[in-house]
Parts: sequence; C-alpha cells; structure tokens
Amino acid sequence: MVDRFERFSFAIFEVSRYWHKLAADEMAKYSLKGPHATYLTTLYRYEEGITAPLLSELCGKDKADVSRMMSIMEKKGLVVKESVGKNLYRGLLKLTDEGKRAAEHVKERIDLAVELAGKGLSEEDRANFYDSLELIATNLKKLSEEGIPS
Repeated sequence: MVDRFERFSFAIFEVSRYWHKLAADEMAKYSLKGPHATYLTTLYRYEEGITAPLLSELCGKDKADVSRMMSIMEKKGLVVKESVGKNLYRGLLKLTDEGKRAAEHVKERIDLAVELAGKGLSEEDRANFYDSLELIATNLKKLSEEGIPS
C-alpha cells in the first residue's frame, strides 16, 4: 500500500492540477489566465472596492502578482482603480460592470465544479474534509515557518 506521504502528496497535486486546468479553461473565455479567477471572485465579494494589499492577503499572492494581474484586468476593462482622497497609491480596486458579469459567470462555474467535485460526499463528510484540510494546512504552515523538529 502507498504510504500516507505519497498518497497525500499525490492527491494534493492532482486536486491542484485539475483545479488549475478547469480555472484556465474558464478564464480563457476572457483571454485571462486561471489565477485571475481567484481575483475576480474575491473582488466580487467586495462591491465597495478593496485595496491591493488586502486583495494580496485574501488571495494568498504577493503584491507584485496582484499588481500584474490587476494591470491585465484593467486593460481588459474588468477592473478599475479608484483614488481615495486624490491618491491612487492606496486606491480601491473595483470590478466594472463587465467585470461583475464576468465574475458572476466564473462564480457560477466554480460553484458547479465544486458541487460536482464533491459528488458522493455527505454534508458531514464535506465538513470533516474541510476541517481536516484546514488543520493540515495550518500545521504545515507552522512547520514551514519553524522547521521540522529534530
């Protein structure tokens, strides 16, 4: 039997690989890359706008990535940066009307994919799975910061 490390690693890799492929397929309709899906859906939750640092934190991406992705989305007319007190530096990123339509469409597709991916799981199984996954992620983060004990 495959040991836990191999099983865990392979499963995480496969989930990530297939999820990124699905996201890329959906975002190609907008001439965007898969990671833009996360930005679109996150921006969609913040109708009043959101700062780039907060978007970076919420999406788990560095500020340079946020800047690049928002620049691309601005050029495509999906996002606008509005100044706060005549200052664009800490401006708010907002979806345009076209961006909102794209985000709604992507969110619907994501919701469907998540539903179909969890086919056969009971609500209890699903809750246990997410609780377990969050605990594993938290523990791995701590290990990555502190190192594996001797």
